[in-house]
Amino acid sequence: MLCRAALGGGLIGAGLFTAIRICSGAVVLLIIVRPPRLSFAGGILAASMLFAYAACFSFAYVALGAGTGALLLFGAVQVTMILGGLLWGERPGLRVWLGWALACAGLFYLVMPGLESPPVLQAIMMLGAGVAWGVYSLSGKRNTNPTAATMRNFVLATPLAVALYLCTTKLEGEPNLHGMTLAVVSGAITSGIGYVIWYSALRHISSTTAAVAQLTVPIIAAIGGIAFLGEVVSVRLALASVLTLGGVAMALYCPAKHNAEPE
Repeated sequence: MLCRAALGGGLIGAGLFTAIRICSGAVVLLIIVRPPRLSFAGGILAASMLFAYAACFSFAYVALGAGTGALLLFGAVQVTMILGGLLWGERPGLRVWLGWALACAGLFYLVMPGLESPPVLQAIMMLGAGVAWGVYSLSGKRNTNPTAATMRNFVLATPLAVALYLCTTKLEGEPNLHGMTLAVVSGAITSGIGYVIWYSALRHISSTTAAVAQLTVPIIAAIGGIAFLGEVVSVRLALASVLTLGGVAMALYCPAKHNAEPE
């Protein structure tokens, strides 16, 4: 929702938005983690994926419609995380697969009116963002300290984000103060603190369950758009919400043996 308000409204360039988002997340987490010990062990891949996700998402979002972008992004996330779970030995039961299919149907129904033939480069970037987010999520499952791990990832991703901005600064117009504020909020709260919560949850659920749960994000974003951006409630959103949330509930509240962590 914050990205839509900032980038969709042309308030800030994608490069600067990405840099501010990553940097502000790093600053907040450095304040929270005491002492802020930085270890490179296991962090290079996660930090690279965090940067790749944030950068690809921002640059792709500028030229992609919301519906097409959501379908590409979450399609790539689903494939990446479910394949990762299968490779790690997870074997979801039939109820999980049925819930996943129902939730996917809800997402497709929600975004269907906005589907359009996407620009090839931006489509590839959004698919890349989905794969990067999937890998970033999978890399967090074995972290014993989610807050410290997230802080490390944001700090290590900061030089990459700054370098990206320096390379693209001449291509972007003058930033708007409101756009920069949205980027700070996106990085410090919904990304920095939000990803700590996400890493904390990942330790207790299977990769497949985590993938299915993320299908609620477009619904949450749509509801947020209604509450904060003045967007209109529609019958399509209501029906899509029932399908998606019902499918996620079916997958989440299945017998424990289906969602058990691989031994």
